[in-house]
Amino acid sequence: MNSLAVNLLLCAPLLGISLGAAAAELPSGDEIARRINARDDGQWVSRNLTMELTDRRGKTRVRNTRGFRRYYGEERRTVLFYLSPTNIKDTAFLTYDYPDESVDDDQWLYLPAARKVRRISASDRGDYFLGTDFTYEDIKLESKVSLVDYRRKTLGMEVVDGHETYLVESLPVSDAVARELGYSKVVSYVDTGIWMNRKGEYWDVAGNKLKTIHIKDIRQVDGIWTAHRLEVENHKTGHHTVFQFSDVDYEAEVDDALFSQQALRRGL
Repeated sequence: MNSLAVNLLLCAPLLGISLGAAAAELPSGDEIARRINARDDGQWVSRNLTMELTDRRGKTRVRNTRGFRRYYGEERRTVLFYLSPTNIKDTAFLTYDYPDESVDDDQWLYLPAARKVRRISASDRGDYFLGTDFTYEDIKLESKVSLVDYRRKTLGMEVVDGHETYLVESLPVSDAVARELGYSKVVSYVDTGIWMNRKGEYWDVAGNKLKTIHIKDIRQVDGIWTAHRLEVENHKTGHHTVFQFSDVDYEAEVDDALFSQQALRRGL
């Protein structure tokens, strides 16, 4: 056995690499992205979402929401209604995610204090969503990934929370896209068995480590693998965001009427 093989045998456990997987040819970054997007996430879903926002001093704010998503062919529509606390109640957010990547998606935000629906432009998609550490683009994509915004490369494998993952580096296709997204690089840890991210690391446009997202409590609901807890640490601000999902239902049909600007104003 040559020295390279010996070193691989010795180092693989320390690196969290499966020897069987290390010997196999790794899928490309684009293939992994396609597998992520092909994963079944149901024709529709309804769910509760509790947001916990904690600043660097340890002060926590809690927001309770109700969300819905439905597919129309390959077009995906998602809406989120804020239920509490009082100062943000009746705020609502609607997204139309079109299958044609050359067409900008539509996003609208309803602010009850202004009694106005505001359209979110493509240039705003890297802005943070209502005090969280997720951007508008992060919220829109949910567990999917953009196939046109990034060039991807599979770097290797690593174990995350006891699960074998592919390590994928994603770089924006241009400086303009990087500025829109707010990221110069993303490193994703994609579960090799269920094609879901277990962790994501993000760098800002200046090349500084920006935030880390951990995707936890992934389990099946109605036969569909579902993340129930997302934890985000913002390394720049010291802010933390936790999304906790509950009462996830893929079986009850979601009403078409929820996905309109009128529904944003009307609320639940």
